Amino acid sequence: MLRRHFLAASGAAVLPLPAAGGPLIDTHIHLFEPDIFPYHALAPYRPPAQPLGEYLAFVKQAGIAHTILVHPEPYQDDHRYLEHCFAAESPRGFFKGTCLFEPQDERTGKRMGELVKRHPGRIVAMRMHVMNEPGKPFTCTCEGDTPIKNRDLNDASVKATWKAAADLGLCMQMHFLPHHGAAIGKLAAQFRGMPVILDHMGRAGMGAPAAFEEILKLARLPKVYFKFSGVGYSSKQKPPYADAAKYVRRAFEAFGAERILWGGLGHDMDGFRQAQAIFDHHFAFATEAQREMIRGGNAAKLFGFA
Repeated sequence: MLRRHFLAASGAAVLPLPAAGGPLIDTHIHLFEPDIFPYHALAPYRPPAQPLGEYLAFVKQAGIAHTILVHPEPYQDDHRYLEHCFAAESPRGFFKGTCLFEPQDERTGKRMGELVKRHPGRIVAMRMHVMNEPGKPFTCTCEGDTPIKNRDLNDASVKATWKAAADLGLCMQMHFLPHHGAAIGKLAAQFRGMPVILDHMGRAGMGAPAAFEEILKLARLPKVYFKFSGVGYSSKQKPPYADAAKYVRRAFEAFGAERILWGGLGHDMDGFRQAQAIFDHHFAFATEAQREMIRGGNAAKLFGFA
């Protein structure tokens, strides 16, 4: 057992990763303040608050250099809280963020462009959710009364949204179940210049083995990135989710250390210590230089952090 993992398991203090080990960047965090910024009427879930002030105090203690705020589903296409976080961040330039718009709305390209223009260099990706299970139908927006998710990736309007994001210099960030891997690959092949990010390991453990193979095939496209986050979705065990190691190792072999991102480092020191222990367990085989890339070096390059 690694020393850091042993300390975490024993309840002893685990110190933040040293600054000399390269930047520590969390590429996947959600913040919420529903008392000030109410959730959207179509919010698919309504989580408890994870406020900005508490988070900023935590990251200073943890030594996190930057964070990607992943604009969450409870706010749907209302980005006011994301913009509030940009305005109230400390230090300046600490955050960058993702956006969420309806991919089947012809206004999306224009609205996305307006948000990017208001915050130059701060919006790094458009996020798309495709979480319908095999055999379950896609939702549509004919009546405009469904949350922004589960749209048919083969629909021409979805392709138009990918193009709009690519034209704005954004990444496409996909949150999906594994059986959608082939459809993602088809789109990604048409927009080879646009980075594509696979959230939460593509939820590798939530699909058939053949579906995970489709995720690994995406590594053949040079700008597709695998995100080491949400590891528990692919595990039937408790942290450090040892049974998910087979997915992590195969992803490492396919994508290489230079195309893996780390996200979900927690909102407090307890969560941070657990995230460190999970990381150490799954990347014990990697060299320190490779671990530095995954902990933040790759994100610094991809998202343009100085």
